[in-house]
Amino acid sequence: MIGLTLGRYLFTRYVSITFWFLTGIAAIIFIINFTELSGRLGGLPNYSVGLTLGIATLQTPMIMMQAVPFVALISAMTTLVSLNRKYELVVARAAGISAWQFLLPICLGALAYGLVTILLLNPIAANGFERSQVLEVEVRTDSDTALGQPASPWIKQRTNEGETIIGARRILNRGLELVDATFLRIDRRGDLYERIDARRAYLRDGRWELRAATRTRTGETPEAAGTVRINTNLTPEFVLERLAAPETIPIYELPRKIAAARSFGLGANAFAMHFHSLVALPALLVAMTLIAATVSMRFARMGQSATIILGGVLAGFLLYVVSVLVKAFGSAGFVPPVAAAWFPVLIASFFGVTFLLYKEDG
Repeated sequence: MIGLTLGRYLFTRYVSITFWFLTGIAAIIFIINFTELSGRLGGLPNYSVGLTLGIATLQTPMIMMQAVPFVALISAMTTLVSLNRKYELVVARAAGISAWQFLLPICLGALAYGLVTILLLNPIAANGFERSQVLEVEVRTDSDTALGQPASPWIKQRTNEGETIIGARRILNRGLELVDATFLRIDRRGDLYERIDARRAYLRDGRWELRAATRTRTGETPEAAGTVRINTNLTPEFVLERLAAPETIPIYELPRKIAAARSFGLGANAFAMHFHSLVALPALLVAMTLIAATVSMRFARMGQSATIILGGVLAGFLLYVVSVLVKAFGSAGFVPPVAAAWFPVLIASFFGVTFLLYKEDG
């Protein structure tokens, strides 16, 4: 078996490289995001550099979540290539240590990286992104560009007053607060008779509360209506499942939200897909490490580095494409979310293990 000292050295080496990769990528994401936010919000009356810095900081963890698998792949490749170039893997092989033994600490490092991501980075990213949306709305307050066509999915409610179709430009408080909301009211005959635009709309117990509303009736000019209340039979669970992005819910709250939504007869496939994807993430990072090993274990001679890097990046990119496609099927309900989350992990693991068994054990 691999010694404790060598195992600790390999584990520490992987963790150190992963940390510096994450730090560098976070800095790049922050700079690009701050530049983009400054260009988009710079002309608004409430704009300030400090507030924009805060928004960019809060959004950085959410963007980093998308880069986590690629960081695991590149970190594993970098670790193995650097060990090869310093002849450390050559010495380990000469001492009778198999590939499976010195890959074990690196895989444990990838597993720990995945656990830290879902238990620490995910809640920070979800809460930070939610807070950044609130701050961005505050910057846009009183701006002429605030109102516009809703960008979120539309939902429909049906009461004894008729039907109401609801949309909003921005969703806050995980679906319970709408910004720049539009309510299209339809009578029992199916005719549109009223449109209400509101700066904010809050879902209360049995009603929508619209503030700073503008009412437009058929054939009449728009008029300010102040605060308007509209009866509703929608529950917070329904609005959350229909409007809130799954990424804005921390992993600790997802099981409860999914159970509550399903108790009302909702599928909650998008939330279930996101939850199972997070649960499978540590295993996916281990699979990424095995893929990195298939292209990085061979002794690096002169001129082979570019080929090694290209092969690993292509393999990781293909796995990412498969993951996105299967995740889309799971979110739409065509594939069970559990199967959709674990299918890419199993495929990548089987590929990595099969390749290493063929190369290492004949």
